[in-house]
Amino acid sequence: MGGAGMIDVALVHYPVLNRQGEEIGAAVTGLDIHDIARTARTYGVERFFVVTPYQAQQELVRELVRHWSTGPGGRRNPDRGEALSLVRVAADLAEVKAAAGEGALFVATSAREGEGCLGWDEARGLALSNRRLVLLFGTANGLAPAALAQAHHRLAPIRGTGDYNHLPVRSAVAIALDRLGGYRKPEAGRQRTER
Repeated sequence: MGGAGMIDVALVHYPVLNRQGEEIGAAVTGLDIHDIARTARTYGVERFFVVTPYQAQQELVRELVRHWSTGPGGRRNPDRGEALSLVRVAADLAEVKAAAGEGALFVATSAREGEGCLGWDEARGLALSNRRLVLLFGTANGLAPAALAQAHHRLAPIRGTGDYNHLPVRSAVAIALDRLGGYRKPEAGRQRTER
């Protein structure tokens, strides 16, 4: 993203919650990978980690990336390949932490309220800092407590106009990156459209 900060996104498939609040592992969804990669590339995210402990799911992600980067999909649609070049596969959050390096700040997202949530203005300040931010997003019904516990901060939930609050993860990533990237100045020679 623009400014001094560096941002990575991690889409966590385990540990996450099911509708009953039980810890589970969720299946990787190709649409999530495509759409989040495109959003991440648009907002200057450096890496997009797909976190799953399941080897078959890891290989599925790698095959999808190969197809759209060096395979026939990439030759047909280079823009898609450029976006998918951000994708990294990680077995768990420990792998993401190792890749992010010492000093990286892990910021978890959740649709559920929690004590001590980081406000969006504060998060934007962190995005402008010289530290790497890793935004954690959960699939299924959100990050399990074991994943939330690995974060340094938890972001305030994204709220709509009513009580319903269950965004698709692709939408949550887009909204979060837009809120954090809203500080950017237009690039030279390009006008930024008003929202």
